[in-house]
Amino acid sequence: MNAPPPVSDDLALFLDFDGTLVEIARTPDAVEAEARVIACLERLVDHLDGAVAIVSGRPIHEIDTHLAPLSLPCAGLHGLETRLHPDAGIERAPVGPELETLKAALSGSGLLGRGVSIEDKGAAIAVHYRIAPDCEEAVFEVMQGAIVDLPDLHLVRGKMVVEAKPAYRDKGWAVASFMDIDPFRGRTPVFVGDDVTDEDGIRVAEAIGGFGIKVGRGDSLARFRLPDVESVTDWLALDLPAHATARKPQT
Repeated sequence: MNAPPPVSDDLALFLDFDGTLVEIARTPDAVEAEARVIACLERLVDHLDGAVAIVSGRPIHEIDTHLAPLSLPCAGLHGLETRLHPDAGIERAPVGPELETLKAALSGSGLLGRGVSIEDKGAAIAVHYRIAPDCEEAVFEVMQGAIVDLPDLHLVRGKMVVEAKPAYRDKGWAVASFMDIDPFRGRTPVFVGDDVTDEDGIRVAEAIGGFGIKVGRGDSLARFRLPDVESVTDWLALDLPAHATARKPQT
């Protein structure tokens, strides 16, 4: 795959967070967004007339914390949370009792406390094994066995994590939802991400006339590739107007 073309002013930009805008850390709460990244996103908001959204597996409130004071349109928890406009409230998809059943199964599995931890996201559960990579298959097998009788749940394998979430939304659904509204409507969608879960967003962007950018190694549907997080920021900043250092004043 080739390097992507520069950011043109007709794009709608959809960005994953971990592994795309910030380096993956030892634990989820240890990540840090560099000031350069936040400043670049502010300039992009100006350059693209607001058509910039974060599409992440994290809850939206965590994205806000890491990108403060910037507030962007967001889809969190792979689309289970959405904020379609920066000043709008967060809408959450309804969640059934299946996640509580899964949590009980995990608590009785013997895996927790051995470097494996549960992150309760409300509408989803993430089981992390970043500090115990040898537990990867055991985590997946326990979760896969637990959801056999929970057909509304879907497992997603990411980098050092397995997530369980309702199956009816993903990052592709989020991209399609944003593309139906202003300021995204009528633009060329571009999805940038590094993980398996980002392939849903890349697939939809490609299907409706845009393109995807894969960050790092691994198979992907994307037509373009960037090697790492730093190169993503370099690409986002390339050829942006030098004077656009902050948001335009509201009128």
